Amino acid sequence: MKQDIKLQGQLKFYMQWPSIMTLFLIAMNIWIFWIDKKAGIVMGVFVLVYAACVTVMYFYSKSLVLADMVEFAAQYSVVQNTLLKELSIPYAILQSDGKIIWTNTQFDDVLGEEKRKDAYLSRYIPELNRSAFPKEEGETVNLEFGYKDKDYQAEIQYVSVEDFNESEQLLEFPEEKEYFVAVHLQDVTELNAYIRENEEQRLVAGLIYIDNYDEVMESVEEVRQSLLVALIDRKINQYIANLNGIAKKLEKDKYFIVIKKESFNRMEADRFSLLDDVKNVNIGNQVPATLSIGLGLSKDTYSAGYNYARVAIDLALARGGDQAVVKNCKGITYYGGKREQTSRNTRVKARVKAEALREFIIAKERVIVMGHKIPDVDSFGAAIGIYCAASAMEKKVNIVLDDISVTLRPLYEAFSNNTAYPEDLFVTPREAEELADENTMVVVVDTNKPKMTECERLLRMTKTIAVLDHHRQSDEVIENAVLSYIEPYASSACEMVAEVLQYIADDLKMTVMEANSLYAGILVDTNNFMNRTGVRTFEAAAYLRRCGADITYVRKLLRDDMASYRAKASVISSTEVYRDVYAIARGEHLGIESPTIIGAQAANELLNIEEIKASFVLTVYNGKIYVSARSIDEVNVQIIMERLGGGGHINTAGAQFEHTDMVKAIETLKKTIDIMIEEGDI
Repeated sequence: MKQDIKLQGQLKFYMQWPSIMTLFLIAMNIWIFWIDKKAGIVMGVFVLVYAACVTVMYFYSKSLVLADMVEFAAQYSVVQNTLLKELSIPYAILQSDGKIIWTNTQFDDVLGEEKRKDAYLSRYIPELNRSAFPKEEGETVNLEFGYKDKDYQAEIQYVSVEDFNESEQLLEFPEEKEYFVAVHLQDVTELNAYIRENEEQRLVAGLIYIDNYDEVMESVEEVRQSLLVALIDRKINQYIANLNGIAKKLEKDKYFIVIKKESFNRMEADRFSLLDDVKNVNIGNQVPATLSIGLGLSKDTYSAGYNYARVAIDLALARGGDQAVVKNCKGITYYGGKREQTSRNTRVKARVKAEALREFIIAKERVIVMGHKIPDVDSFGAAIGIYCAASAMEKKVNIVLDDISVTLRPLYEAFSNNTAYPEDLFVTPREAEELADENTMVVVVDTNKPKMTECERLLRMTKTIAVLDHHRQSDEVIENAVLSYIEPYASSACEMVAEVLQYIADDLKMTVMEANSLYAGILVDTNNFMNRTGVRTFEAAAYLRRCGADITYVRKLLRDDMASYRAKASVISSTEVYRDVYAIARGEHLGIESPTIIGAQAANELLNIEEIKASFVLTVYNGKIYVSARSIDEVNVQIIMERLGGGGHINTAGAQFEHTDMVKAIETLKKTIDIMIEEGDI
């Protein structure tokens, strides 16, 4: 075997150097012999002796060198293993399935005494399982996890053992798995502690508004108004002082606050209890004071955080107040808003918006009106109201309608079959896109979400857009609107449009059918004036009656046929009561044209059952599941639907599931309700 061992590299060259010198001496000897034969002979004898010694020493030294090399290699391997074993960085080698092959001392210290031989690493650290391993060779995975009150960052990569099978006789790997998994850990507990401390010291800007200041002051005696304001001021200042923050009063009903991020986390943990603290202030005021809180968190600059706070407070007010809105670079979060707000009796805002809308309509040649997808009577009636105003200004008007439900068809046919109205009054989304140009204004009614409109592309084809809606605003809004009239206090979009019509033009003439459409929209959205009706609701209804609205005709118009009535009964019969107060019903294979309308009607009917606080009806339609949510006054169904990607009003809301698995959808709804109850949101 020793004869088969050969030297290589620099060592081989070093060992053969005397032989090379022998060749030089032989050449020199020949040269000397050519000059002087006697000297050449002497030199030749010397060269022969030298060559013999070199040959003997080469073979003798080769064995010694090889022996020393083997001993050095063994010692080097021991040193290498000792260094790796005692390496200060926790290091482990695993099989491809996560089973531990070898760990160094530091890794053993991390796992502790409970470590067992041939165990899977995921048994001790669940985060380090097979799913966390790299997907391909050459990839490195970095993963952070917590273990035994410490934070670690793991770096996982493959260590190739290609051609290992050819040289190793003890172990054999499958050809497709010629690799180990190497894991080394880094303790980042202290680093994370510093990061958290730095994060908690960041300043958070906020704005607090008393969103019903005027109404509260009017509800209390004048001599007590200053006391009421002082008590509210004290509540706000004490709350912020307890958080080690600063509160500065900007106006009679506006405050600017600055707190640390750590204090914000405490506010978030107690669900912004300041909202309820101020609401409980009562010295005889008939209307409780409510707050809107807007907080902005930005990692860039303080000015960016303040701008976020302004956006948040505007959104809180647009959603009806009595809530906190937090905006950061990741999105928007809502807190509170559990109760219905008192509607404002003043029409100043309606008059201002009506005048602005008139100016925009006058400046354009064509007005295109559209509501939400699967339009209902409220959406249709509001669109007819805008048509009435624009046509009075001698503008071309088109209403976008794509899907006409059974409930809506009688109203639709009353206009489409009437020769007094233009043939192109109703257009499809594609036709509307062809009509839109620079001289076109788009008016969106009964929705403020771009994705919910009949034709979202239309919003990008014109620069003049107006939005009139009574649903609470979310973070998804029509951003390029020149006029936004969103009034969550209103009962319906038809109520808002009826108010606008009273100020948009002098002596506006409205036909009986147009008045019927607006009246029907109010009737449907208020469930026969039983939900969300205020003084302005009845005033709008009275105005429509003066314009000729026929109550009897509208009632007949909204009656169900026998198939729809049976479908509604079928939905109600499937109801289950969850947590004693939530009615959940389903509608599948109803065999009717518009099951979503039946679902909404059934949800309203379920509220007539004693002890039911909220109802949810899920219906399958066009490859989706539509949820209709209703409540009276104890549960805010809007925030529940927002968790499911929907929205709406505080006691009338909806959402969609992009599938038709009813069991899965109901489980998701129940889980959402459970989570929100645990978090105190409902």
